[in-house]
Amino acid sequence: MKKEISVEKRLKKLYPESSEYLLKKIKEKVNKFNDSIENTNSYELNENKSILITYGDSIKDESHSLNVLEKFMEEFVGDSINTVHILPFFPYSSDDGFSVVDYKKVNPDLGTWEDIKNFSKHYYLMFDAVVNHISSQSDWFKGFLRNDPKYDDYFITVDKNTDLSSVTRPRALPLLTKFDTPEGEKYVWTTFSEDQIDLNYKNPELLLDIINVLLFYVKNGASLLRLDAIGYIWKEVGTSCIHLEQTHELIKLFKDIFDSIKGQVIIITETNVPHKENVSYFGNGEDEAQMVYNFSLPPLVLNAYQINSSKHISKWASGLEYPSDKTTFFNFLASHDGIGLMPVKGILSDVEIDNLIKKVEKNNGKVSYKTNSDGTQSPYEMNINYFDALYDERDSIKENINKFLGAYFIAFSLRGIPGIYIHSLIGSRNWAQGVKELGYNRAINREKLNYENLKKEIEKKGSFRNQIFYSMKHLLEIRKNHKAFSPKSGQEILSICDQVFAIKRFCEEETIVAIANLSKEEVTINLNEISNDNSATEIIKGKEIKNKISIEPYGYTWVKI
Repeated sequence: MKKEISVEKRLKKLYPESSEYLLKKIKEKVNKFNDSIENTNSYELNENKSILITYGDSIKDESHSLNVLEKFMEEFVGDSINTVHILPFFPYSSDDGFSVVDYKKVNPDLGTWEDIKNFSKHYYLMFDAVVNHISSQSDWFKGFLRNDPKYDDYFITVDKNTDLSSVTRPRALPLLTKFDTPEGEKYVWTTFSEDQIDLNYKNPELLLDIINVLLFYVKNGASLLRLDAIGYIWKEVGTSCIHLEQTHELIKLFKDIFDSIKGQVIIITETNVPHKENVSYFGNGEDEAQMVYNFSLPPLVLNAYQINSSKHISKWASGLEYPSDKTTFFNFLASHDGIGLMPVKGILSDVEIDNLIKKVEKNNGKVSYKTNSDGTQSPYEMNINYFDALYDERDSIKENINKFLGAYFIAFSLRGIPGIYIHSLIGSRNWAQGVKELGYNRAINREKLNYENLKKEIEKKGSFRNQIFYSMKHLLEIRKNHKAFSPKSGQEILSICDQVFAIKRFCEEETIVAIANLSKEEVTINLNEISNDNSATEIIKGKEIKNKISIEPYGYTWVKI
């Protein structure tokens, strides 16, 4: 096994009494996996990559939803996007898929493993590894409740009087949930809800079962694995139980295992926390996650358009560090979840964060809260469609569309791999009815659409969806053909004027300057502010530029110099 020494070292740290046994078992699993695999996918981080984030049934008709999604991708998206993050497609009991009943089954409403494997022949796939917790309806937890000795230590039980005040709480819900067992009442650790039971990684057998699951995903088509809520995975009473050293060691162990199998698997960590803690999951640039969600980006882009100024986003982006050319950010603006506020703590002031919240509430969005250690509550997430978060009734529809596309233009220009949520790509709006019907805030951005109706709207020339979809697709198609946008290429944040955000991307072959106008006024920039030449090429429209660049209200441009 390639990384045997490293794996052994990590096992000794995490499982000193079981390290030899675990090493033997892991080697067996890796060897068995390598013997069973012929064709392998290697996912290279380059300018060609962009990722669509979607539920398996965001687009539906009468057939299996996964087949409908693949049909939509092939008919409309083509190769402008080459990677699809299918949000949890397993049987589940709550939280729109993030309370998994069986890790190794596909939700029959969506399709089968055969559908997933076929999909992976045409697009790279990202799977969710929801391995911090499992459903209360799972066989594992049912076994625990009936005192099956196999599952006795798969979950974390705590005396109800234990002082857990130091534990970081991502939700305004109780940390422990009471369950009845043949041995009497047990209080079980439930970080996210009473239906999502935290797994006990101190148990070596649990670790082996999870490694089985991860290798199973790779075997069935996963090129990337998103480690959901991974920051909470290791618990020690008396600590915050988030970002513990053992958590980082566990991710590094997974990375060592993936480095020992055929092909290349990308680990992406989902840690919606302040920026400094978030980037710690890069490790030293070689030993932990290859990709980290750029959680500070969505609220910072909103702030930039709200104040018509690049002062905060420019300062933040200037300080972004990339530990190696093997790691990069996942630059997204919207997802199935809301827009996190914790990642801009210390970047925006409390007043500026409050102004974002007021704007979102004015535009019919919702705000979700978490419980602090002192018992108070803080806003942690704004629930709103990203177009509506940017929307301003004082602006024309053209200006609002420009602003939305400009926001994504920023995400496409920054160093990293861009992520596009399905409802951004197809120009959806707030689904207020869903919040009423389903009773939770995140439903606002999780509407399920009929394929034929969507198809008509996208194909209708000049319609809202038509304008957004084809403009977004055009940007993505241009981006993937320029090496300057590789995650390995250089980046410099330019200071031109307050109302524009400008990024220089460069490599040996070319230099491209991305400029987004954050204001309602037309902006004119002298070419000599970004180049030593008096001519350049605007690559979105394919026009030559002489001396000056004019950018319309909320407009954007890529200038090859």
